Amino acid sequence: MKKELAAKKKKAAPPAAAKVARALAPEEKKLLAAQTRDRRQIRSILEGEYARCLAAVGALVGSEIEVGNACLPGLASAVTRAACLAERGCPATDRLPKLRDAANDALTSLAGCVYEIDEAHASTLARALVIAHRPMAGKAKAGAGPGAAKTDAAAPLTVSPLPSPCAPAACAVFEMDDVGEALSGPSFVLLFPVLRSALSGPRTAPGTEGALRVLHRHCPLLSGDDADPSIRPLRRDMASAVLELLAHDRSQTFNDPTPVEALVDCYSYEEGTKPSAGDLAPLLDERGALGGKNCRSASMEALGSVAGRNPRLIKTNPLVENRIWLNCFEKDAHVKDAARRAWRVAHGVSASDDGDALPPPSKMYAMTLLPLLNHSDESVAAAASDAFARGMGMHPDTASKNAVRLCGNFIEAYPTASDDGGNGAAAAAVAPSASAKPVKPIAAPAPKKKPTKKISTGLPKKTTKKSVLGGGNISAIGTGVGKPKKKTTSKATQKKIAALAPKQKERTHVDLESQFLQAPGASSKKKDEIKDDESKVSTRRGVLGTVSSLSDPIAGVTLDLDVLKMLTTFLVSYGLADGNEGVRTKARDSLRDAVATHGAGDEAIAFLLPHFEAVLGTGQADETGLGSLSKERVPRDVQASDRRKEGVVVALGSAALHLKGDENLDKIDGTIDMLLAAFKTPSEDVQSSVALCLSKLMKKGHTQARLADILNDLMKDCLHGDMLASRRGAAYGISAAVKGSGIASLKKYEVVKRLEEACASGSTESKEGALFAIELLSGRLGLLFEPYVIVLLPSLLKSFSDPSDHVRNAASHAAGLIMSKLSAHGVKLVMPAVLTSFDDPSWRTKQASIHILGAMSHCAPKQLASCLPKVVPKLTEAFSDTHPKVRGSAEEALGEIIKVIRNPEISSISPVLLQALIDPAQGTLKALETLIETEFLHAIDAPSLALIVPVIHRGLRDRAATTKRYGALIAGNICTMINDPRDFVPYLPILLPDLKVVLLDPIPDVRSTSAKALGSLTRSLGEATFPELRPWLLDTLKIEKGTSVERSGAAQGLTEVLIAGGTRTVEAVLTDEILPLRSHPQAATREGVLWVLTFLPSSMGQGFAPFIDASLPALLSGLADESEPVRDVALRAGRVMVRSHGKSHIDKILPPLEKGLSDDDHRIRVSSLTLLGDLLSMLGGTKVVKGEADTQDDIRQAERAQAQIALVLGSETRKRLLSELYLARSDTAAVVRQIAVQVWKTFVSVTPRTLREILGVLVGQIIDALASGHPERTQVAGRCLGDVVGKLGDAVLPEIIPVLRDSLYRGDEHTRRGVCVGLNEVISCSSKQHIDKYLDILVKAVQDALCDEDEGVRELGASCFQSLYSTVGNRAMDEVVPVLLIAMESGGDDEHAKARALNGLTGILSIRSRELLPYLIPRLLQRPITESHADALGSIAGVTGGTIHMHFSSIIPTLIFELASFYGENLDDDEKRREEGIRSCARQICGNVDDTGVNWLISEIVSKCSSDKDGVRKESCWMIQVVVEERKAQADFYEQIPIMYRELLYRLNDESKDVLKAASAALGAMSKNVPAEELVNHIEFIRNLIASMVSDARRRKGGVGDGEFLLPGFNMPKGLEPLLPVYQRGILYGSASIREVSASGLGELMNITASKYLAGPFIIKMTGPLLRIVGDRNPSEVKIAIITTLGLILTKGGPALRAFVPQFQTTFVKALSDPSRQVRIEAIKALALLMPLSTRLDPLIKELVASSLGKGPSSAAEMAGAVAVQTATLEALSVVLRNGGKKAKLPESIPSALEASKVLLTHEDEGVREGAAKVMGASCGLLGEDVASDVVNEVILAGSSKDAGEKKHGRVCGCHRIMASPVGSELGDDLHGQMMKLAKALTKDENATVRGAACVAVGAAIGSAEDSSACLANVESSLLKCMDPKELMEVHQALALGLCTAVHMKSGVFDGKEGLAIMKAALKLAMSGTQRVQFAFNDFLWLALRVEEGDGGLEEFANIANFEDSKAMKSVYSKVLVRIKKVDLDD
Repeated sequence: MKKELAAKKKKAAPPAAAKVARALAPEEKKLLAAQTRDRRQIRSILEGEYARCLAAVGALVGSEIEVGNACLPGLASAVTRAACLAERGCPATDRLPKLRDAANDALTSLAGCVYEIDEAHASTLARALVIAHRPMAGKAKAGAGPGAAKTDAAAPLTVSPLPSPCAPAACAVFEMDDVGEALSGPSFVLLFPVLRSALSGPRTAPGTEGALRVLHRHCPLLSGDDADPSIRPLRRDMASAVLELLAHDRSQTFNDPTPVEALVDCYSYEEGTKPSAGDLAPLLDERGALGGKNCRSASMEALGSVAGRNPRLIKTNPLVENRIWLNCFEKDAHVKDAARRAWRVAHGVSASDDGDALPPPSKMYAMTLLPLLNHSDESVAAAASDAFARGMGMHPDTASKNAVRLCGNFIEAYPTASDDGGNGAAAAAVAPSASAKPVKPIAAPAPKKKPTKKISTGLPKKTTKKSVLGGGNISAIGTGVGKPKKKTTSKATQKKIAALAPKQKERTHVDLESQFLQAPGASSKKKDEIKDDESKVSTRRGVLGTVSSLSDPIAGVTLDLDVLKMLTTFLVSYGLADGNEGVRTKARDSLRDAVATHGAGDEAIAFLLPHFEAVLGTGQADETGLGSLSKERVPRDVQASDRRKEGVVVALGSAALHLKGDENLDKIDGTIDMLLAAFKTPSEDVQSSVALCLSKLMKKGHTQARLADILNDLMKDCLHGDMLASRRGAAYGISAAVKGSGIASLKKYEVVKRLEEACASGSTESKEGALFAIELLSGRLGLLFEPYVIVLLPSLLKSFSDPSDHVRNAASHAAGLIMSKLSAHGVKLVMPAVLTSFDDPSWRTKQASIHILGAMSHCAPKQLASCLPKVVPKLTEAFSDTHPKVRGSAEEALGEIIKVIRNPEISSISPVLLQALIDPAQGTLKALETLIETEFLHAIDAPSLALIVPVIHRGLRDRAATTKRYGALIAGNICTMINDPRDFVPYLPILLPDLKVVLLDPIPDVRSTSAKALGSLTRSLGEATFPELRPWLLDTLKIEKGTSVERSGAAQGLTEVLIAGGTRTVEAVLTDEILPLRSHPQAATREGVLWVLTFLPSSMGQGFAPFIDASLPALLSGLADESEPVRDVALRAGRVMVRSHGKSHIDKILPPLEKGLSDDDHRIRVSSLTLLGDLLSMLGGTKVVKGEADTQDDIRQAERAQAQIALVLGSETRKRLLSELYLARSDTAAVVRQIAVQVWKTFVSVTPRTLREILGVLVGQIIDALASGHPERTQVAGRCLGDVVGKLGDAVLPEIIPVLRDSLYRGDEHTRRGVCVGLNEVISCSSKQHIDKYLDILVKAVQDALCDEDEGVRELGASCFQSLYSTVGNRAMDEVVPVLLIAMESGGDDEHAKARALNGLTGILSIRSRELLPYLIPRLLQRPITESHADALGSIAGVTGGTIHMHFSSIIPTLIFELASFYGENLDDDEKRREEGIRSCARQICGNVDDTGVNWLISEIVSKCSSDKDGVRKESCWMIQVVVEERKAQADFYEQIPIMYRELLYRLNDESKDVLKAASAALGAMSKNVPAEELVNHIEFIRNLIASMVSDARRRKGGVGDGEFLLPGFNMPKGLEPLLPVYQRGILYGSASIREVSASGLGELMNITASKYLAGPFIIKMTGPLLRIVGDRNPSEVKIAIITTLGLILTKGGPALRAFVPQFQTTFVKALSDPSRQVRIEAIKALALLMPLSTRLDPLIKELVASSLGKGPSSAAEMAGAVAVQTATLEALSVVLRNGGKKAKLPESIPSALEASKVLLTHEDEGVREGAAKVMGASCGLLGEDVASDVVNEVILAGSSKDAGEKKHGRVCGCHRIMASPVGSELGDDLHGQMMKLAKALTKDENATVRGAACVAVGAAIGSAEDSSACLANVESSLLKCMDPKELMEVHQALALGLCTAVHMKSGVFDGKEGLAIMKAALKLAMSGTQRVQFAFNDFLWLALRVEEGDGGLEEFANIANFEDSKAMKSVYSKVLVRIKKVDLDD
């Protein structure tokens, strides 16, 4: 950019040719030459003498530090000035840059001579000095220009406030503070400017908080024995620095020491030492006694301390007396108390004396106080006035003289024509009005204002015409203007009243302020008016304030008559006529007070009343009363006269207060009338003063008697007056009258009611006047008027929406004043009504309420603080209103609140805050940024707080992280800027929820800021203010559903809150609530604890040291937590603790970390290593490397770090730590090794060299780890040992191997194991040459390890052998194996030696089995197998599981045959032990074989299961059992389960009982050791296998596969037990197909098991699962199988199942409703089987009857299903009645079934009719002959031939069932014949269904007839006709059934020739009909020929039939009938 700008300038410049050189004049040439000579001379000086001086300074201070330090006081100023000039850009140093460097170097050299501070900080100290003397921005700018450098160079060095931040100054202050004691005098002289700069300015630069503490340490060096002559001259500057600090609010943050303590100590003189005036100057000028409140209070403390040591100080120094006396009357309590203590100390008065009694000042008090009466600080001027008055009271003899002085000062400041400045009118414009608060005076005159435009007031212009009042006598003052009963107003009084209130032209609505601004006293400027300025006005106001103080009773001033005359004349002559409104008001008030206080005497009254009367008449004062005062400046113009008349009325009122006696009553009444008339004066100041006088006179004279008239007149003027001034004055009068008469007059004279009516319905003027009256009544009565405010509030609200601007303005003023007078209770009463109005839908009402809310800004500070939290949110809410006027009103209301903001910083940025409230989306961030950027020098008041909090609230709820962070930052810091933090409490419900939400924000900075905010609030307000905060934080820490981010935020917030509560709070909560949660079962809670430990150490600093021991266990347990988030947080917490407390508390932190390096959990090892690396890097001043760290820089850095660590920790600790680190490099966990390597490389540059240094310690740790017995530590130590051997080789082997050998021989098992590990690593890591060198020792050690008694040692020894074999080859085998074989086979009795040898062999076999097994197996299998060989084989199998299966072809058969050899033999003890040894060997082989060998093993075993030898089969089954038991854990034989089941199930049909038992035991082992869910998969295979086996067995017995067969394996005790769990599992949890197979298979098992072996628990075990699942949603096939099996269980179980009858019954009845027909059929059959066990049939019958009569569904599909269920229910009911009906106990049970059958007999469905018929038959059979006869007559015989087919079918079916029942044969012949006739007739019916049913009924009739032959003959023709081949198949089937029924009921009914025709026809159909018909008639022939009894029936038929028929019958008999086993009818 610079280049571009230069190019543009060059381009724009004119060409060289265009430039015309101007010739220089001779004088210019001379001047140029002189300047050149001066420049050369200056350059010569700078490069010569100046440079040499700087070099000399450097050489001098650099020679010796003591010399340099001693030179500091003399050189500091000059060298610092040089450096500062160079820094500021001196033209010389700019051109000579070396000089700048030389000056800086010289200053740095001086800073280096401060021997108390490290020389390394010298440059920083020098930089801080330069910054401290840097000019402020404004000053630098003002000094810019050609002469700026010269001015700076000549000016003395000045200290400026530090910029913020300022790192050099912070470093300098820290180093000075860190010394801990006072610096030497020269050092302090040099660095004091930095301290003073740090204490200057409104803000504390970060890091400089210790500046006051450093300064305070040097106060003792100012005097006494320790006084330093270098520091003593700095007393004044030190005091000035402290006072500068006190001038700002930040001084309150300094506590140790406080600024007051420091200031007092700055003046700690010795006893009797007189301080110099220069030293005391800071305490006496504007920096101290005349400064701010803090400065004045501190100065008084310091002066009191000085006066206590020097009693004559106050007498010898009038200024000290003046300042202390002045501040004794300061309004601020702290300043006043400090000053009075100092005053008493100075006068030797004890503090225990009367607190109000003060020793008098000297009589010269007035001379020093007079100049302060017009001090720019109003509080100083007020205190000077009170002090002056109090002094005059204590010295009465000085009253006259000092009164003259006061008045003289006033007259000297009175304006004259020669003075510059504005006229009276201008001065009046400048001065504040009387109603306004006093304004702080300014030093210079105010600039002239442009004349304002006149507004017509309706008043006549003032002229120079004489006043109409004229002279007069006091006795002539009128007699009242009201309407008393007997009083009239005199003419003189009327004239005076007329003079006071001249007629005015009517003026309507004009602004009130304009009216009073343009009153006659402030008329426009005239050419001859006197000039004035602000300084003179200030002087005059100060004098009048003092005169007013003379009337204060506390002052105790008594004025004699002369002085009173002089003062009153002076006030009337000068004060009341003053052209300045403010001065005039003060004069009027002073005159009023003086008359009221000092005018009570008769002489005084005699003077005052005529004097005031004369003034009232002429407007001129009697100047003779001025005495010696100047009369030249007394104004005598008309305006002055008018002003005197206005003011003297008030004086008259005050004088009237002293009138007593009846003779003066008329005078008092006349005075009151004049005061009432004065209310029309168009000056509010006058009206106010008159009101004050009037209120005091209301109970004098006849006033109370005429009060009603006075109030009526005033009310009339107030509500209906023509002029604004008269209405306003009348309002003043009303307030004064009520105030003086008492509050009861409000109600008595209905004042409030009339005002309320005027507000509601009056004219504009009435409303305005009423509001004036309300305003002034509230202002004058204060709290007394508060109850009426609530009454008037609706009218006030309504007035805000009035169309008139004047009414609205009056309402605004009234509301403001009312609010300013409200008490806290009043605010509570008003607020709800206003807030209710705010919520009104009408915009006008809402606007009015907004105006009231805005007016609340006028409340008293305490009330304002309580109401603003409710007001501002409502106003903010109004900004979103739809109506623009509501929004505008809200903005105006907020503007009103902004106006009362006393904080200047907030006031300056209020537009930004207001915009943020109006438009939060756009203005919030800007407002927050502005707040943060604002430098607050003053406390924040309640209105400021109300304006800020909504912005913060919106910021905290914003989405942007920056906005939330800013909001939290301000929320936390705002309490530190409030005078009373309790003002913030009402806003907590708004901000605290937002801070909680922000505390859980995902962004760390936001969470951190919110946490600090909560801590700051807790610190400021106390934790009691937030009772729910800490519990909420703890709950958030523990909540399981929370995120890690939320727990982090809660922990950070809890940390800040606890720290704010103090160390005791931290200790209590940490110990009792947080740390106990470290073992909480929820990981989230444990994580929360560690988050607290993450933030607490860094936040508390060294304060956390006492909690380190308690926190470390929680931290370490967190490092090993199973939850990864918990581990991460624990590591973070550990790092924080190391960083914050590692150096200072290494003794507490290092031991747990070392212990963690050897922890079992690798996570703790990782974390401990990480933390140890952080700790060591912090101690060594480096960082843990991440890469290779091979560069030279890395190596040098590691060397330095190791040296530093050794220096800090010591050599032994260093070696120990490095040894532990090196051990960690060989850790089993890769992540541990990685971190250990990184840490090692960080601190070790050359590993071999370091290993040699730590070898002794390292080897010791390795041996300890090897001997620890901990597998992982042993392995790590072994690896480390190998690593060391690999790196050091020959250097370490001679030391290690002997140690290992000795430890192997002498150590315990843990040591021996560790030695083996180490030995293995040594062998693996050593070269072949090294092994050969030590082979003999190594072989012996390895052999001993292989033969060790401890299995772990043997395993490790085998590893050593493997390593040795890998290194030296077969030589290792040759050295070891032969020795072991010889020892094992030796014939000696040394069993121990054999066992050791066997141990050695097994150890070798575990690693070299392929080479040794072919050699060992044949030797061990030689028969007979000895016990030792069996043990050896078992041991070998234990270590050769991966290779021994290749020898199973010889091992397994040998073992089986060897075991079979014991079968059936009587064994002695040796043989039994041998058998047990072989069996144990078999178990070890089966248990230790590898997965790949299991198939080989099972194949060999099952191949022997079918042996012809019982013993072999038995042992094969046993070995299968062993395989299952030993391989349970591996579960690797599941693929062979089918093979194993096949062989074992086949063995269940074995002839040998021992084999059966072995097979059953093996099956039981499979059920116990194989999960049932696995066996269920083979259940179908088992079922098929059993079915096949049973079928083969039956065939072997000669059957056809369906004969009865009982399987031997099941027909023994607990025979079914091995398979029952499998079937139960399949039934309960299998799939649909598995359940079906399981249920069916279980039934099949029961069929081949005898009942006696099923009785007891077995039958119950089988029943339970079936009943449990039958109700589930299973397919029909499953239900069929289950119900069928349940029926079989009922058959087998018998009475043992009686307890299950209810479950059975419920199950079967429910199954009747199943959609599957077969399920229903099986359920019916099962119910039939259940009946013998059932005892309670009545409920069942009732349920079945109800189900059979159920209403049918609507749809066709549902109808079909319901009919099927109905049919099944009827079938079941018939079965129940037939099989158990006799058990029914209730008389209605059987009849109900009969009735149901009657109803359903004509049902439209055929199946229902048949079922109903069955029920009818069974019921009749139970109920007897009579009931049956009735049923026959009513139902069966009641029909006709014309009936529908369904009814016919039902009748004939009922006929069939009744005749087939037991009662059928008992019916009479008549009924039987009729039924027979009916059936016979229906055999010819057109409906085939009816014909078929009739045929069956005919068969039942034949069987039930008493004479069957006759009956048969009767129906034979009908039957033969139905047997016609052309008849339908269904009819044939039904006829066959009927014939079967007849034979079944009466055997032999078709024997002989009577039945021959039927038999022949049946034979014909059996041979030629369809298949179904053939089957049906086959059954008939089987029954008719009684085939079951033999061939007798056939022979009888052959005898009577012809040959062909006989032959045919024989053919059918031989081919078909003999094969039929049984014929079952439907029943």
